[in-house]
Formats: sequence, C-alpha cells, structure tokens
Amino acid sequence: MESLVPGPVAAVLDFMVTIFVLMVGIGFAAVVVIFIIDITQHRDAIRRNYPVVGRFRTLFTNLGEFFRQYFFAMDREEMPFNRAERQWAARAAAGGDNTVAFGSTKNLSLAGTLYFVNCPFPTLDTDRAETEPMIIGPTCRKPYAAPSFFNISGMSYGALSKPAIQALSRGAAMAGCWLNTGEGGLSPFHLEGECDIVFQIGTAKYGVRDGEGNLSDERLAALGADNRIKMFEIKLSQGAKPGKGGILPGIKVSEEIAAIRGIPAGQDSISPNRHPDIGTIGELLDRIAHIRAVTGKPVGIKCVIGAYGWLDAMFDEVKHRGEESAPDFITVDSGDGGTGAAPLPLMDNVGLPIRESLPTVDNIRKRHGMKQRVRLIASGKLITPSAVAGALCAGADFVVAARGFMFALGCIQSLKCNKNTCPTGITTHNTRLQRGLNPADKAVKVANYCKNMRKEVEVIAHSCGVPEPRRLRRFHVRVVEGDGRSTPFNELFPSPDAADNDPAAAIREGRAEDREAKPRPPAEVAIPAQA
Repeated sequence: MESLVPGPVAAVLDFMVTIFVLMVGIGFAAVVVIFIIDITQHRDAIRRNYPVVGRFRTLFTNLGEFFRQYFFAMDREEMPFNRAERQWAARAAAGGDNTVAFGSTKNLSLAGTLYFVNCPFPTLDTDRAETEPMIIGPTCRKPYAAPSFFNISGMSYGALSKPAIQALSRGAAMAGCWLNTGEGGLSPFHLEGECDIVFQIGTAKYGVRDGEGNLSDERLAALGADNRIKMFEIKLSQGAKPGKGGILPGIKVSEEIAAIRGIPAGQDSISPNRHPDIGTIGELLDRIAHIRAVTGKPVGIKCVIGAYGWLDAMFDEVKHRGEESAPDFITVDSGDGGTGAAPLPLMDNVGLPIRESLPTVDNIRKRHGMKQRVRLIASGKLITPSAVAGALCAGADFVVAARGFMFALGCIQSLKCNKNTCPTGITTHNTRLQRGLNPADKAVKVANYCKNMRKEVEVIAHSCGVPEPRRLRRFHVRVVEGDGRSTPFNELFPSPDAADNDPAAAIREGRAEDREAKPRPPAEVAIPAQA
C-alpha cells in the first residue's frame, strides 16, 4: 500500500518524531538525575523533601521581583523607590512634558506625608529671583561659589561603569552642578566633562594614599592645584552602612580601577570602618585644617547622624580654636541612603533618616552661631521636587542625590548593583551590557533631570510665596502624623533661628538679604505663606 505522504515529507516527519522522542527521553533522564541529586543532597531541605518541584521555589522567587515591578505592585508601593517616583525622574530626564492628568495617585493621609503651605499671594513670575551662588569655605585661599542648590552625590568609578561616569561628568557641566567622586578616587572619566568636582576622601583614602595607605600630601597638593576640583569631603560614614567601610566586589575591580585606587586587581576592595588616623574631635579638626592648608580649598565632612552630642563638642572645640577651624560644610546622609553593596542590618536599622537628622544638625549649627560659616548639605532618597523642597525647609543649603541621577541614566531598579550584571550598563563592567549606555545621550538626560528638579522646586517655592527656594522655612511645610492630621514642621522641630518659626521674622530676614544683594522696594518681597 502506497503512503499518502510523499517520500521527502515522510522523511522529515520521521526525523521530527525521532527528535521529539529523543528530547522526551533526554528530558525524562534529566528529571531522574535531578530527582536523585535532590533526594540525596543535604544542603536544601525543600529540595530533599520535594525533589525536582522544590527547585521551582528559587525560580519563582527570582522571577517575583520582575512580576511585582511590572504587573502587581501599585504605583506607590515599591521600595526603595516606587514607580511614580521613578517615572517622574525618567520624565524629567527626558526633558518633555512632566505633567499628569486627572488627579494625584498619592495617599495624602499617610504618616510622614509633606504638605507645603501655599500662600494666598504666590510669587509672580516678574518677582521671582534667581538662586544666587552660595560661598562655601569663605576663609579658604580658594573658596567655592557653588552655583546650584541641587547636585550629584558621591558615586565611585568602580561602583559605576565608565560610560555612566562619563555621562554624569558631561551632564553636570551642562547643568552647572557639581559631581562628587565618591570614595573610589578621581578617574579620568570624572574630568571628561570639565564639571565642578568634589573629591571624597574615604576611610581607605583611595586616590590620595601613599604606598602604605596613609594620606599623601603630594597627591593632595596635586589635586588641589586642579581648578576643576572645588572641594574635599572627608567621609566619616554613609547612610546605607554607618560603621562599615565601602565594599567593591572583586569581580568589579579591574586593572584600571585597581590602578586608580592603588589596590590589587580582582580582589574585594573593603575600606576600614573608620579613618584610622581620626579618632577624636581634635584629630578630625586637625585633619580638616591640614587638608585645607595643603589644597587651599574648602574641606567638609560627610556623616550619618545617630548620636549627635559629638557635634556640640565639635562646635565647642571650634569656638576654642577659632571659626576658621570649622569644617566648611557638613553633608548629612540619611539612614536609608543607598549603596552598591552593604550588610542588610546596617542598611535597614542603623542611622537616623534625613527628616529627623537634618533639622537636628541644623539646630546645632545655628545654636552655635555657625549658620553662615558651615554650609549644610542634605543627602538620602531626595530624588523628587517635594523631597528636595522639604530638605530646604528643614535647613539644608544644598541637596545632593545619587540614585535620582542613576534613574536619569536609565536605571530600572533591578537591584543588581553588587552583581556586575546590571542590565542597563550603569553598575557593571561587562562591556556587552555597557553598550546600551551612550554617554553623549545620557549626559543630556542627566542635565535635564537636574534642571527640571531646580525648576519644579522653584514652582513649590513660588506657590509658598517666596522668590527662590532657599527662602523656604520650616513653617512652609506640614507633616502628616499618625492620626491623619498635619503639624507644622517648625512645631515638630523648633529652630533657634526665629526666621524658621515666625513668618514676620522671615520677612525681615528676606528684606535684609535683598538689600545686601540688590536694593528692592519692600513691597516686592513676597509674603511667606503663614504671614
């Protein structure tokens, strides 16, 4: 009997049937092997008790991050940054329309929510004022007139990839803000954009260490002679890991990074948990004075606030030595700040969040009469206009952000920063993954994000009735408490400065500042919201 199927087709079908049977056989054999492996191993109880199917638990756990982010989590649910915050950053970086329709999706009754107190007579566009550059380090040989109140926080080359640092440097130059090097030292890529640089000195002193790991005056002097480097920041602690040094996994320590840091390639780069040469207030002030003398530039400190009595002791010692001995700035990092790699207990439970630590430090600074001498920089999850404006209300002179600018670069919060597998090329040294990160294109987005942040913080300030963001005071914002009612921030954290608590005092201070800057009729000074 002849076949109804032509010979060539029958041959193909026979081949496909053979392949199918072979694949089923291989699959069955694989299941048998996996079954034997699972039931005989002793490391995983689930796999031993439920061989083969127990392996799906790990698969589903890993896939859960993906499904939650894209399908199940609501816009305001995710951590550390929810979808609404990430999308605002992405729209701001794109430089297009950043308005939304219909109404807010934010639950305004949750404890901790900020309400900015709008003024019945908001600032007209004709009355708005440009935020003037603020002088940092007035007693230095080379003070820094910082042009932007919003800047890029410390991100090391090593933690971030080459194209990411290149984009940040170029974008910072376009936006007129500074770029902090992070504790990993100064790379050529930080300098590509010719932007203002803040050089961070971590506990391992990468980039300014000698062969034995001690601070090198020769290297400091060379950096101080570079006009692109504007300030030096001594990092005492970091928000995500106070009491723990920086951690760069060995898989990310390339030959180039090792040369910049002065460490062996391919080995974990773990910094000491504090500066070995700084163990007292006196030693801290001595080190600040020494670096300032060698470089001629402003020197400040970065810290997470837990205990804060040491700040009073520091300012008391400054009064004894003279105001010129004070740090030129203090960067207050939030206890919920970010990092590429940190122990979970430190990340979750050590250090005060910025909303409590910032006004605390500001009060201490003002109580000791150091408001004009020591500038205050806020850091930690401040990636939206409301967060930045809230920090300015609490007393910050400047705000810095890291992860906000990572979102501008294209970060999708995949939480793979410590794995060298970042899918966007930002925190990986895998050249294949870096291909999608074009420094020229991303630099524009970095600049857009910074510019739009400043613009929308100004919108909040004008709504509150002040001509520019640094005129915001604590009485301009209210905080929702546990019972759903809001309380003025100046009542939660009363300030030694009357202008933070009393609208009339703020008006008088504002008029005095205007007269010092440029004479204007008093009628042109906007009235604070609660006046």
